[in-house]
Amino acid sequence: MWRVAARSLRRTGAWRWQKRLPRPGPGSLCCSPMQTPGAVAARGLSSTAPTVRFSPAARSLFDEPLAIAVQGLSPRQQVTLRTSLQDETGELFEACARYQVEDDGELDLARCPALPGGSFSGLEPMGLLWALQPQKPFWRLVKRDVRTPLRLLLEVFEGHGPPPGRLLAQAEHERVFLRDGVQRVPVREGRIRATLFLPPGNGPFPGIIDIYGTGGGLPEYRACLLASYGFAVLALAYYGYEDLPKDMKEFHLEYFEEAINYMLQHRQVKGPGIGLLGISKGGDLCLSMASFLKGITATALINGSVANVGAVLRYKDVTIPPLGINASRVKFNESGVADIIDVLNNPLEGPDRRSFIPLEKAECRFLFIVGQDDRNWKSEFFAVEGSKRLQAHGKAKPEIICYPGAGHYIEPPFFPMCAASMHLLVGRPVVWGGEPKAHCEAQVDAWQQIRAFFHKHLAGTLSGISNKL
Repeated sequence: MWRVAARSLRRTGAWRWQKRLPRPGPGSLCCSPMQTPGAVAARGLSSTAPTVRFSPAARSLFDEPLAIAVQGLSPRQQVTLRTSLQDETGELFEACARYQVEDDGELDLARCPALPGGSFSGLEPMGLLWALQPQKPFWRLVKRDVRTPLRLLLEVFEGHGPPPGRLLAQAEHERVFLRDGVQRVPVREGRIRATLFLPPGNGPFPGIIDIYGTGGGLPEYRACLLASYGFAVLALAYYGYEDLPKDMKEFHLEYFEEAINYMLQHRQVKGPGIGLLGISKGGDLCLSMASFLKGITATALINGSVANVGAVLRYKDVTIPPLGINASRVKFNESGVADIIDVLNNPLEGPDRRSFIPLEKAECRFLFIVGQDDRNWKSEFFAVEGSKRLQAHGKAKPEIICYPGAGHYIEPPFFPMCAASMHLLVGRPVVWGGEPKAHCEAQVDAWQQIRAFFHKHLAGTLSGISNKL
């Protein structure tokens, strides 16, 4: 199955990656210190001042839609709304939008379109979240500690500035990652360095191993959110963490086999097989695991490669070299940011054919999530060639879902699109591709597709438990 997702996914030209909101400073719509959560008026105003209303009221899961409204405004009043949050390093992300209040004095983002001149325009109930952009160039929003929330500050200003008008109201809302009842279990067994997330309720649960890309470390936020839907999810580190290898030179599948066996033997994990979820470099690692190792029932790749990239891969007496590169094919834009989409060699030609992962050996179902504006590498080409190879060997046709306007980092819903950031292997900022609105819509749909895929092939159902707190 190969299709293009068509749920309002379209390219938008309003934002390019170079556009950023102004840094905080005199006269700009900048972030002020965060206040106590809840619906509050600005300090110094009377009790009849406008108030911000969130639904859910004080906290919500990060992948959950958040309804925003402002009450007590004047009919047809012009206001500017600004959201801001700080990541765990203290870096600031901001978005703003201009509105005209309805005749009843209420501004409901589900009914009122944003006017031109802000971070986005049109009817975008979640725009003030997906349009958040870093004030530090080439910075990506990543959640390191899932036990703590990200605190979103919403401010309401009079008029459309700049400079900003009078502050009318402000409120704070917590976006959390660890749902009530989800267990977080650090795993240090044998060589495994990982964190297991178990959903609330009585198991066993369908099991998934979640693997990220070249950033290394132990990202937990996707696994944590996925566990809210009834899966036992193991976030697995494979380099750049504790006593694991410090860099990407050589990987041994025996390490990943140990993680698979850990999951299959866990009393809270439902057999007979588990699922694999990988993005970028994590995608081709998942593909190699499915091709050489037992116990895999379903594998989902997000902008993954069907060739081994970046490091030598070994399993017993098998060695797969990394796909060759040609650095002369790197392009640079006027800001010096690298475009590396043409750097990798073609895994169908010459000696580079040895890097093509023998996915025809796999005994599982595949889902390829593809951002058609991925500038890291040619994800759609990889998915199509993987499908051809599977079918040529009599295997089931994989499901391929393509998203126009989506870039490389397709994350859980409402993560701001990262259009350009530092690439550890390249050693400088690279462009990842994507248009903010189309990318956000892709993340929402892909998250649903991934969950449905795993529920179908691991649990025999099409839906999971509610993710609400």
